[in-house]
Amino acid sequence: MGIFSNFFAKLKHFFTRSELNDEFFDELERTLISSDMGVETSKNIVQTFKDKLRISKTKDIATAKIILRDILIGELKDVQSINFSYPVVITVIGVNGVGKTTSIAKMANYFSKQKKSVVLIAADTFRAGAVNQIDDWAKKVNVRIVKQNEGADSGSVVFDGLVSAKAKNNDVVIVDTAGRLHTKTNLMNELQKIDKIINREAVDFQKLNLIVLDASIGQNSIQQVKAFKDSVKLDGIIVTKLDGTAKGGVVFQIVKDLDVPVIFTCFGEKIEDIAVFDAKSYIDNILM
Repeated sequence: MGIFSNFFAKLKHFFTRSELNDEFFDELERTLISSDMGVETSKNIVQTFKDKLRISKTKDIATAKIILRDILIGELKDVQSINFSYPVVITVIGVNGVGKTTSIAKMANYFSKQKKSVVLIAADTFRAGAVNQIDDWAKKVNVRIVKQNEGADSGSVVFDGLVSAKAKNNDVVIVDTAGRLHTKTNLMNELQKIDKIINREAVDFQKLNLIVLDASIGQNSIQQVKAFKDSVKLDGIIVTKLDGTAKGGVVFQIVKDLDVPVIFTCFGEKIEDIAVFDAKSYIDNILM
């Protein structure tokens, strides 16, 4: 999954030491909290770590790392992930600036590499240049796109896109939506309208709503998820910008507080820099 954040580097640093003392545990707790893992979660993880070390009488650093690894994996395994079934329609939502359009391109490329036929629906007709932007990505990734002019009715674009996807027997339909804040009632209503059209027209499709979150904004991303959950059903999360942030611990808070699984992580500028989220791989990149 590549090189992630300096949050990971910090945790690896702890296990270059030779002694498991109070200073070690205090600094570990501070690092977890500063990574936006949450105060309660961080304290519980450190306390569980201490308890397991005491019970096992472990003083060896290498063994301690394995124990912490298992604890962290346990924190992430409770939320069931998604098994994709085809055909599938994936509606991608989120606020502007989180990397939504790039994530859509990366997903399109990912599914194409899995030998799935992909079509994009350019339903973000609100933001200036959004249709052209996703059209450019569709050309780069070499997938079909259904679009209308800027300012067109987004529901109409989605309807046309689904009709086309069914006619062409596409495996994966990815719907781009306007980046929005929960305070913009008209855009939230539009999102609900798109959701109804998909439920009506894509009867035989697996239907998923994925929200894109920027890992670098930490706890604020949790508030974004809560706001969107008030309007539409959320099936999963795409976490972006994990390569340049110390806030990678927010993944733990998302899973713990929101009961919404992380489906994809994006961690670089290349079109291939996307991975299906796996708790063991994520933790191994932190510690191993």
